[in-house]
Amino acid sequence: MRSNNWDAVIIGGSDPHSSEYPAPRWKQVEWVSGFTGEAGDIVITLDHAGLWTDTRYFIQANRQLEGSGIVLHKTRVPDQILIPQWLSENAFPEKESVNIAIDGLCQRVSDIEELKSAFGEDTTVRIVSIPDMLDAIWQDRPAVPVTPIIELADEQVGESSDDKIDWLRSFIRKKGCNSMLVCALDEIAWLLNVRGSDIEYNPLVISYLIITEEEVRWYTRESYDDIYVAISENCGKMYVDPDSLNYHIYTMLPKESIVLGPSPVALRKAVKNEVEIESMRDAHLEDGLAMEKFLFWLETSLENGEQVDEWEASVKLSELRGEIQGYAGDSFETISAYGPGGALPHYITPKTNAPKLIRRGLYLCDSGGQYSFGTTDITRTIPLGPCTRMEMEDYTLVLKGHINLAMAVFPKGTAGCQIDAIARMPLWKTGRNFGHGTGHGVGFFLGVHEGPQDIRQNFNRQALLPGMIVSDEPGIYREGLHGVRHENLLLCKEAGSSEFGEWLDFETLTLCHFDTDAILKELLNNDEIKWLNDYNERVFRTLSPRLPAEIALWLRDKTEPI
Repeated sequence: MRSNNWDAVIIGGSDPHSSEYPAPRWKQVEWVSGFTGEAGDIVITLDHAGLWTDTRYFIQANRQLEGSGIVLHKTRVPDQILIPQWLSENAFPEKESVNIAIDGLCQRVSDIEELKSAFGEDTTVRIVSIPDMLDAIWQDRPAVPVTPIIELADEQVGESSDDKIDWLRSFIRKKGCNSMLVCALDEIAWLLNVRGSDIEYNPLVISYLIITEEEVRWYTRESYDDIYVAISENCGKMYVDPDSLNYHIYTMLPKESIVLGPSPVALRKAVKNEVEIESMRDAHLEDGLAMEKFLFWLETSLENGEQVDEWEASVKLSELRGEIQGYAGDSFETISAYGPGGALPHYITPKTNAPKLIRRGLYLCDSGGQYSFGTTDITRTIPLGPCTRMEMEDYTLVLKGHINLAMAVFPKGTAGCQIDAIARMPLWKTGRNFGHGTGHGVGFFLGVHEGPQDIRQNFNRQALLPGMIVSDEPGIYREGLHGVRHENLLLCKEAGSSEFGEWLDFETLTLCHFDTDAILKELLNNDEIKWLNDYNERVFRTLSPRLPAEIALWLRDKTEPI
């Protein structure tokens, strides 16, 4: 930094495609700091090093950064100071000129524009983009991965790639453009009806896509770097989404020839067609069978006095999912957390010396599967034995919030941020809360997290639409004690109309019982009790015909009404 006259270096936590989960090559934040969370950026000045991350990772970050000299800067809290504001007001409040170095491949255009604007007119901000900046010191840096490409048949996804491309070309024309550069990997996979495994847990192919009136040019690993030549060619007026376009490519595009705006693909992809919806129902049926087999195995193993630790439980669940035809791996790294580990929303289960599961207290398991016919995401908090009054209160109140959201009916046009409080109210009334969002979108054999919809307190104006799939996962976390989270996936659907307008509600897709042993019944009202009993009964009636007799009998007992 001194030799190059850089005042600050920003190390981003993403990749050249703004992916939530980068391949190992782009886990630069982890390499620099040891922080393994999925969301985090680092800023280094000559006298400070800081990590910016959100509420999901505070406990984890404090532990992993201990002794490193790197300071945790908290985001998604009321008094947050984000990177642009911190650099302009705290690091260099009176400097007339600031040189900030970045790896332009791993910074979004929108983030850099926000950074520049934070300084105002009195400071000249010079952005120095150094692609693959860390190559000089990261000696064993992984290469860009290459995995086989899977082509999905039209009948698997309900719409041909040709039809999707024709739809996108119509959008491009309406924007007065001749072409579009698509950088987001899940959008490319959806448009072309292809999948891969370049990124762990994500069935994606690292690539770029250019669509013109005459051609579809797909730049995969063998031609990945050719994108730099392609964008310098005359593609006429090119439409690009600044939220997935990296800054390095942006600097190479002739500014008079590009139109920046949000990609229409994310919203179109989020609204599932009938084939995708039916397949997702099938995926949750198969996944539910694996979950019930796992929970039966877990309970009987502990009852028989067998030693089971968090990692062994995680491996067992993956093995059971692996028996399902069409299984393509887990949809994220399983969070298998007993007791205090459950207090970390994104706990990393250790492979060695993992905590043993004991027949008391709460065990939290957040997991999911990727299948050729869908993607699942489910969390169950399981009482392994006697629980404290606090554990039972937390367990019941979180479940109460989960049920309230699952039962929600709301006007068409409602955004997720407008119903987030429904899941929080039982907790708020008792002075409790959780720091993460209540729900995220889920892809079809794609990313377990997708937008543009979500259910959280951030002011996201995207309305929930029929065909969207979202999670319902309120929680509560007590550091050093326990964590509780209950998660199902919900399908948004039409719920009729009245003189007051059109209405929407949810269909619960996930099929796995909620354990009633830790419930304080007096904290639930009659509607909530009915929903719980009806749901558990549906789980039993749907799954028991396909379960081994002893597991079906066990499930009958587990789903008896309260």
